[in-house]
Amino acid sequence: MKPLKFKALLKQTIWGGDKIIPFKHLSEKLDKVGESWEISGVKDNETMVSEGNLAGQSLNDIVRRYKGELVGKANYERFGDEFPLLIKFIDARQDLSIQVHPTDEIAHKQGKCRGKTEMWYIMNSDPDAKLYCGLKEQITPEQYKERVEDDTITEALAQYSVKEGDVFFLPAGRIHAIGSGCFLAEIQQTSDVTYRIYDFKRKDKDGHYRQLHTKEAAECINFKVENNYRTEYVPQKNQGVSLVRCSYFCTAVYDLDEPMTIDYSELDSFVILIGMKGEGTIADGEGNECVIREGESILLPATTQTVKVSGTIKFLETYV
Repeated sequence: MKPLKFKALLKQTIWGGDKIIPFKHLSEKLDKVGESWEISGVKDNETMVSEGNLAGQSLNDIVRRYKGELVGKANYERFGDEFPLLIKFIDARQDLSIQVHPTDEIAHKQGKCRGKTEMWYIMNSDPDAKLYCGLKEQITPEQYKERVEDDTITEALAQYSVKEGDVFFLPAGRIHAIGSGCFLAEIQQTSDVTYRIYDFKRKDKDGHYRQLHTKEAAECINFKVENNYRTEYVPQKNQGVSLVRCSYFCTAVYDLDEPMTIDYSELDSFVILIGMKGEGTIADGEGNECVIREGESILLPATTQTVKVSGTIKFLETYV
């Protein structure tokens, strides 16, 4: 199988900014694009292959057709016809709501398919960009509800000023919020289960407060306090640097200015490459070649043995 590119789904939102269209080198005349769903198997939001002999087919159609050849034998046994990861770019011109996602176990109890663990890789954000991630002080479930009601919940959260290259891992249960000025790549379980904890008392266009999920969220929150929620790593040139390893995805960053061959022969999984900066070419061991540049995401099928990456390119690599 050849590497696959998809037509991204651009989502206009009330909080969206103006970074996604130029970052992806698109010609669309859209404003307030808050999200670009790069590779998605979410029902009613599936991305379509953009070129080649599979052009126009949805991601889930291809999973159903190629099964373990595409996603890996163990992944197909685990996830079936549902693609396990969702890749997004997010550009927030305003603060997003404070939210939390359930674990798989809690999601099942609440009648949902699965929970959501995710990660953020910060891109070229505004100088004053900030986000919330995790609790900075110990509170009880009762205090959490009181703080939501009296508008002091943000005082219990760890706030971070962010810059390009920062990484945050968000296991299910960790309270978080993307702040104004943040531009980031998000890698997550395929799930759309989000519980809104607090929305800064904002009203929608009809003058109504957005629905909060205080009770459901209380069942999900991990109240454990940690010293640092930012993932610490040392950037390196011309080699893969591991960022996150968990049961839902493994992610590394590559910052290349010389050719590099990556060996996937022992890996029983698809691989997604997400272009962060620059441009390069990818050549697999079967003679297929394609360009990768910032704002593009490429799906390598599980049958891929090796890829040679050439050019000056920074990208994320993620797989299950």
